[in-house]
Amino acid sequence: MRTLLAFLTVAIAILLTGPNALAGKNADAPEYAAVSTAIEEILNSPERLPLPLERIRAALQAHYIRDQGTIYWVGTGRMTPFLQRISDAEDDGLNPADYPLDGLIGLRDAIEPDDPFVAAQAELYYSAFFVAYATDLKIGRTTPQKVDPHLFRNRKSVDVLRILTDLKKQRNPGTFLSAFESRNPQYQALKRMLVLYRGMAEADVWPAIAAGANIAPGGNDPRIPQIRKLLMLTGDHAVKRFQQRHGLEAKGLIGKQPVLAMNITPAERARQIMLNMERWRWMPENLGDHHYMVNLAAFELQDVRSTNIVERMNVVVGAVATQTPEFSDELEYVDFNPTWTVPYSIASKEMLPKLKQNPFAYAADFDVFMNGKLVSWGSIDWASYGPGKFPFTFRQHPGPKNALGRVKFMLPNKHNIYLHDTPSKDKFLQTTRAFSHGCIRLSRPIDFAYTVVGGIAGWSKNKIDTVMASGKTTRVALPRKVPVHLVYATAFEGANGVEFRPDVYGRDRKLYGALFGKPSS
Repeated sequence: MRTLLAFLTVAIAILLTGPNALAGKNADAPEYAAVSTAIEEILNSPERLPLPLERIRAALQAHYIRDQGTIYWVGTGRMTPFLQRISDAEDDGLNPADYPLDGLIGLRDAIEPDDPFVAAQAELYYSAFFVAYATDLKIGRTTPQKVDPHLFRNRKSVDVLRILTDLKKQRNPGTFLSAFESRNPQYQALKRMLVLYRGMAEADVWPAIAAGANIAPGGNDPRIPQIRKLLMLTGDHAVKRFQQRHGLEAKGLIGKQPVLAMNITPAERARQIMLNMERWRWMPENLGDHHYMVNLAAFELQDVRSTNIVERMNVVVGAVATQTPEFSDELEYVDFNPTWTVPYSIASKEMLPKLKQNPFAYAADFDVFMNGKLVSWGSIDWASYGPGKFPFTFRQHPGPKNALGRVKFMLPNKHNIYLHDTPSKDKFLQTTRAFSHGCIRLSRPIDFAYTVVGGIAGWSKNKIDTVMASGKTTRVALPRKVPVHLVYATAFEGANGVEFRPDVYGRDRKLYGALFGKPSS
């Protein structure tokens, strides 16, 4: 039997070879027992194996040696269907460059009936890259917080040995791989959208719309034939629908922003879809039969029941400088007529300068606490304090001026993010609604309160109205916590079909860099 060093040299050389045909020769495989013996020698060697094998060596040993698991690839005809799936990796929203297609073809075609060692190499490499592909489909290619510090998704895990053990249950490896995909309707919709946009990109039929003066509804312009062609390709047939699908002001006026959106090519949209498929792979397997989804990029809250969106609501999210993070938690209680404890950064950086000019600037609406004890506004020499020396906490009284409005919805979390009412209703008139310090403002908070609290025994609409009218802070604990998921989806299936949103936080750019090797800045 040749040495392991020779094995490493041959295997690496094959993996680095140039292009090969997907359909290769159909050579007879060595005897099963001889291949098993060669596999055992390779896996039990004291030398370090190539990285694709070494990273799952323990699982390979458990499957092929300890459990005497079946040889799945060699001599079974399953290699070519797996190679086909890899060659179509972009249809799965994955990057084909992550998988050595040509090298795997070379390993397959190097199998000879009198060389069990080469067959063993091929068996192990095919299992290793099958696990890699299944893992990428199941939990994503990247670790969320390595991409962006605003992503707070726990890295999911896979049971590698279970994957290897279950291989024997499915004749077709491509069919088995499909079992690792997210069943979330949004993910599946994105996958369907990806095929359409990749098809348009390959057809190269996308018209370029030149810049020019605004085109009013019913107006004349030499660009109109091209615009009509583009709207036919997107299935919109009307400018307003195109604008709605892209989160633009839907008045039918074709100005700078609609033209910019029209000139984003199908290839670019396909990549955007791939980014958002990756985000869904990060998400929990079970979102909850009833849950709330806040799409930060679309500025929308959704009430989801049994995968059906039963209600949509416009929201305001964090500004670019104070971005709302992505995470999942549970709605636990509701406060009517809430007080507002001002975050340290706002108190020390925004309120303190005004207090230095007027010590009573906030006295009418706020209490001030020094090291946790209530003190009077007039007793403090504000000029003596700054952001690095600030032992004060400000708490706003309930009332019409309260920053949280009449109700807040609490999902206790380390980010201090919650949903709430707001006295600043004008912000909801904007199409891009990134204005807050991070928390999520609801456009119809009272309706949301009727939904969330109204389902609790004894809490009728009249009682809710009475409690709010009293002005007294009242907390209502929910008998059952409801999952809340904060996501950043710039491509999704929405009320108007396939929808896209601008990358207001720059998170698409960072994720693109992580997945495709482009700079993130």
